[in-house]
Amino acid sequence: MDGSDLAFRKLVHGLFALFARHETIRQGHGAVIGLAGVEYTVLISIRHLSRQGPVSVRTIADHLHLSGAFVTTLTNKLLARGLIDKEEDPQDRRRVCLSVTQKGRELLERLAPIQRQVNDVQFGCLSGEEFQLLLDLVERLVDSSDRAVALQRYLADSAARAEP
Repeated sequence: MDGSDLAFRKLVHGLFALFARHETIRQGHGAVIGLAGVEYTVLISIRHLSRQGPVSVRTIADHLHLSGAFVTTLTNKLLARGLIDKEEDPQDRRRVCLSVTQKGRELLERLAPIQRQVNDVQFGCLSGEEFQLLLDLVERLVDSSDRAVALQRYLADSAARAEP
């Protein structure tokens, strides 16, 4: 802006601070119920997405922008702890359907009052309209960031090939 990247740098550094604090909150939510932050995120995502229909590893991977292999590893850990079930998809035997067990639901219910209070404080500075705008902006930024990562890889590969 106006020949300066000062505003851009302020935004980028603010995003780093926000994401670091949000990761701390996520880890804290997981710790309350004895899980790593990413395990908590997968568990609660299975619960929420199952309200819309069958949930597969691919559903979770796409929703969280993670690799299918990583989600498979995490769901196997949750399965071993008795927090989720995996059943063969009756329409496609190559896929499994994931669901949260009673034990998993009890953990999430125990966390809910704490989670609600913390989330209300973190996002309470936004009006409903501002929250919706932020959600839209974040979704757009995730998409453009995926394209930026692909471009960065392409440019790095091109530069590496051009070196003598």
